[in-house]
Amino acid sequence: MKLSRRSLLQLSAASVTLAFAKPVLAQAIDELVIAYNVNLPSWDPTVGLSAVNPTLQGFYQTVFDQYILQQPDLSPAPGLLTAWGWSDDKKQIWMDVREGVKWHDGSPFTAEDVAWSLARVANPETGSPIQFVWGTLTNHKAEGNRVTADVAQFDPTIFKWMYFLTGYVLPKAYFEKVGAEGFEAAPIGTGPYMVEKYERNAFVRLKANADYWGGKPDFDTVTIKFVTDAASRVAEVESGNSHVTLEMPYEEYDRLKGKTGLAGTAAPISDIGMIFFNDIDVMLDPNVRKAAVMSVDKQLIIDRLLSGYGVPLHTLETPEYDAYDSSIVVEYNPEKAKELLAASGYSVENPVKFKIQTTKGFKPKDYEIIQAIVGLWRKVGIEAEIEVYEIAKHFELRAADQLAPAAFYNWGNSVGDPTTSTGFAMYGPSPHSVWDGQDVIDMINPLWGEADEAKRIEGWKGVSRHIAENALVLPLLQYVQPILHDARVKVTPHASGSLLPHLMSRA
Repeated sequence: MKLSRRSLLQLSAASVTLAFAKPVLAQAIDELVIAYNVNLPSWDPTVGLSAVNPTLQGFYQTVFDQYILQQPDLSPAPGLLTAWGWSDDKKQIWMDVREGVKWHDGSPFTAEDVAWSLARVANPETGSPIQFVWGTLTNHKAEGNRVTADVAQFDPTIFKWMYFLTGYVLPKAYFEKVGAEGFEAAPIGTGPYMVEKYERNAFVRLKANADYWGGKPDFDTVTIKFVTDAASRVAEVESGNSHVTLEMPYEEYDRLKGKTGLAGTAAPISDIGMIFFNDIDVMLDPNVRKAAVMSVDKQLIIDRLLSGYGVPLHTLETPEYDAYDSSIVVEYNPEKAKELLAASGYSVENPVKFKIQTTKGFKPKDYEIIQAIVGLWRKVGIEAEIEVYEIAKHFELRAADQLAPAAFYNWGNSVGDPTTSTGFAMYGPSPHSVWDGQDVIDMINPLWGEADEAKRIEGWKGVSRHIAENALVLPLLQYVQPILHDARVKVTPHASGSLLPHLMSRA
């Protein structure tokens, strides 16, 4: 499957949508059931490791609203904020707050909720994993329908964060009344659905918010099952026990999309499949890293394991990201990889050994991809032991800088900015990075606050080139997300990869 750059992420025109005739006398769906690929560990979308898990954002965007709405094609639009901007001297930001919005308990949403939410995540004691972003704003004030904040440190991406990870507005009065534990037990937001029942590790049942400012969703009741096994998710839809699911093996997608009563979409999303290199043990040897990157045939893996669904990458930027540079290419050259390993004393007979960690069933063929890579590595003199873990464990180990020398991950960057891909993944002091090289830190430091946008983007391209030339990470591919669903349901995919029930309607 070959995808042009122009077609990628243009969901309205380029989604591969396949619909089939409804069964005769098909009954209407009263309760929409979705089989999701992850558990939901926490209901607070602003603090803790769950807040920076891209796969959980679909849950959060269903119950809570972000400051700025992100549309299915990833473009920003008015959300709880109707307008926003900088002062002329860039020393202050201003935001106008939407009127007439209600929290799920019926209380009015106000500008004070916005000011409080921003101040809360800016406070280091709160525990926001993105505090270093929100902390660039201080002195948050609500006056009438406008919120202002002083700029303590200029961040050119601050408004992008308002429709990205942790960029959610929470209810000031309710949260202060019930506390963090009470909020976890009974969360409320302003979003399109309200939480009716939540069973940890099992499901969440949602009720439509009839007063939602964006319009009442089509389905009154939605149950989201937590089904982490890919084969089980396929069985859920094939049997009719669930109406919608995602992230199944592509051969299963291709098999089921032709069945009567089922439909499907397969659209490129902003997610990147990658392998972190931790700067420990043998990964401190540049020959080992370069050989590990150079010996992986990415297109072969896409063709054989992903049925052609995917786009090979050489940096942590997809063609739609602001700092994508098509001139940065790392060649596939297993013979050169053998030479590099030989220079460090390794060979097929005397392989370099390390552990690689991966999920299994979290993304289509994630485990099989790592198996294939380990097989390719073995041919050049790399022997890697595979360790399987849940995605939550990855976050825990990464935050503590305790990942194995190599670790597979799915990096989400729905705003397409280089700071939130190359930046956080490769900047040593970031809790999302395990590469601590001072050379990269020194290159990135001046880019965080660069006000000249053209200079900023060129700077990030330079960082990506340096990372590629030194093999500090192994980018694999841009994902195409498969979604299977009952033909009686119309699904609008979101290029962030979030599966949002309020974007579903009766076909």
